[in-house]
Amino acid sequence: MRVFGMNYDTGFVSAGSTTHEPFDPETVRRDLHVIRDELHCDAVRITGGIQDRLELTARFAAEAGLEVWYCPFTNGLDRDELMAFLLDGAERAERLRRTGASVVYLTGSEIAMFTDGFLPGRDLPERMALLTDPARMRAAIPAAQAAVADFLAEALPAVRQRFGGPVGYASIPLEAVDWTPFDIIASDAGYRDATNAATFPQTLAAAVAQGKPYAATEFGCCTFHGAPDVAGQPEPVTYDEQGRPAKLTAALERDEEGQSRYLIDLLRDYESGGVEAAFVYTFANRHLPTTDDPNHDYDLAARGIVRVLPDGSWTPKAAFHTLSAYGRSRAQTRSSTERAL
Repeated sequence: MRVFGMNYDTGFVSAGSTTHEPFDPETVRRDLHVIRDELHCDAVRITGGIQDRLELTARFAAEAGLEVWYCPFTNGLDRDELMAFLLDGAERAERLRRTGASVVYLTGSEIAMFTDGFLPGRDLPERMALLTDPARMRAAIPAAQAAVADFLAEALPAVRQRFGGPVGYASIPLEAVDWTPFDIIASDAGYRDATNAATFPQTLAAAVAQGKPYAATEFGCCTFHGAPDVAGQPEPVTYDEQGRPAKLTAALERDEEGQSRYLIDLLRDYESGGVEAAFVYTFANRHLPTTDDPNHDYDLAARGIVRVLPDGSWTPKAAFHTLSAYGRSRAQTRSSTERAL
């Protein structure tokens, strides 16, 4: 596996706010150095829906010595707005690449679900409701696949006019993306849980066998007991009208070791399965801070490998230390191999 990577959220836009508030550039810079120097990651997938934040974070990542996977992750835009956002991002990513940074550009993320007009629903909550109505979802998928294919067929040539590095797209299975014109096959559906554990090896083998580098751009689980069994499902938390966590939807018991084991097991599977790049989801869920009240300890529903404190600072979870050891071992092995050559 060439790339051991980490997701870094610069702010998913929803309900008039984002999932990374406040956005402090110096904190972001420090986080990226932690990802490189303490977790020993090779790359960072930078996501979010505010372009200036994406560009600034990408520059900090490159300065820290990380390969940059520049990945707009927008919500609530229409097709034209998404196109404009992606092309602007491609130009910004190209400016960074021309400084000598190693940059991969992902032409959006899960656009069928998060962009208006691809699936039925006026907004994200209405589209998410389709997940609980399999019959409606099945009926909606053919039109959504056609719309995604049409959009990417227009977007990819325009992106390539603006960006000279490798290009992929962070997909979900229902989109059935045609990977022929892309350099990298990328999937946000890297989660293994009770629903797909039996078929996961075969699914992974089929994905890797498509003749192009395959990236698992998102995988992880929350920090409660039993989370690995439901890793691919939404977090057990509801939000208020301002996009802030309102309550946990179940009584949860903290299990940082379970999260840690899940991540390292999947990384080993990706290594042995021939995956090009694997990105842990995620460094921090800043919108899900811990509290002293166990009924409102939103970190239990967070996939972050650090625990966000009420003041916005963070402390490492067990997974942080496990991944740090994993990354250090990879770096030492690579160094030994280079010396032998």
